[in-house]
Amino acid sequence: MLELFSFLTKAVSPYHAVQTGAEELRRADFLELHLDEPWRLQTGRAYFVRVFDSTLVAFRIGESPRDHLHIATAHTDFPCLRVKPSALAKSQGYGRLNVEVYGGMIRSSWLDRPLSLAGKVVLAGENPYEPETHFIDIGRPLLIIPHLAIHMNRGVNDGEKLNPQKDMLPLFAMLTGEQDETKQADAFLDFLAEECHLERSRILAYDLTVYPTEAPCYFGAHNEFISAPRLDNMTSALACLNGLLQGQSQQGISCIALFDNEEVGSCTKQGADSFALPNILMRIYNSLGYGQDAYFADLAKGFLFSLDVAHALHPNAPEKNDITNFPKLNGGVTIKAACSQAYAGDAEAIAVAKALCQTHDIPYQMFLNRSDIRGGSTLGSMLTANMPMRAMDIGAAILAMHSARETMGAADQTALEALLKVFFSR
Repeated sequence: MLELFSFLTKAVSPYHAVQTGAEELRRADFLELHLDEPWRLQTGRAYFVRVFDSTLVAFRIGESPRDHLHIATAHTDFPCLRVKPSALAKSQGYGRLNVEVYGGMIRSSWLDRPLSLAGKVVLAGENPYEPETHFIDIGRPLLIIPHLAIHMNRGVNDGEKLNPQKDMLPLFAMLTGEQDETKQADAFLDFLAEECHLERSRILAYDLTVYPTEAPCYFGAHNEFISAPRLDNMTSALACLNGLLQGQSQQGISCIALFDNEEVGSCTKQGADSFALPNILMRIYNSLGYGQDAYFADLAKGFLFSLDVAHALHPNAPEKNDITNFPKLNGGVTIKAACSQAYAGDAEAIAVAKALCQTHDIPYQMFLNRSDIRGGSTLGSMLTANMPMRAMDIGAAILAMHSARETMGAADQTALEALLKVFFSR
């Protein structure tokens, strides 16, 4: 099974998270399906499908498919910087990359860190409607966003406001001589072509994520903590993958869906607020010879875990959490509730989650937002609005959510994966 540090190191963009998951599924004899081809599914087999490269859906069909429908979901994206077209920006001989902010990142945490690029580069194909896609990972320190020295900003420690268009552009290269004047527009594409062994004249577009290159690590007196980039939400994506792979259920349908674009609202063709998953489930039922009525009935009696990270009690700001429902690092699975339904769940769903944990000695804790602080939301409520079924939001509690590096308890990934294994072992 995939380990957390290995997964974090490989999943440097949503595309790479899906690629890594797909490779692991293939090794476990999952067969790949394609959205644009007919499906002929069989009981006792396992399958996966990539939705526009950055969303992954995988499922196992038991001998009695209608016995139960269990689904677990997470997301593959994370707050970051994305490279704009015509990326190279010249400034007094410095070459910077023109970037835009994706999601609600803590901007200052990205400064003075070695950064790299990963994603896809798209080349012209023989048919304009069938371009040629290449997934790339530069895989080495390439960029940095330098802070302004304190001597030039004496008030920096009183708080700073970083303008995303001015202050967040990463340093990429020195431009000199002829390159500075006449090759400015081409230098970044020239770099991509040379670095990734691509034909420069055929490059038409790209979707590139800036990511921190520093490796995950343990820390603490007893190595009880983990510091790493992308804990939100690769912890959850990995728990879904390993839970499905380790699950022992021989009946029903066990399914995971790892969606892109949660950090920007999920309203995309590959997001949780689309009909991507409902359509896939309907195709499963049709291929197995069941109709729409059976599908709707099984949704009504099914169960879904929506996985995303939660806010752990902060040691320097405990007042930011609820006064009675505050998860701590290494406290186990965090069950997330909100009467606003920003998190999916109801009393019965909470009872299901608690009962599974109690029965199998899995530690758990509750999270609710402090009543005068607006928290985030997850994909669970959006998803179940399009496919009504009982659902519960859970995850690992972390500190510094949406920072370039986040912190979690080393034991919490084990607890989260244990619950998903139990869930998929009915």
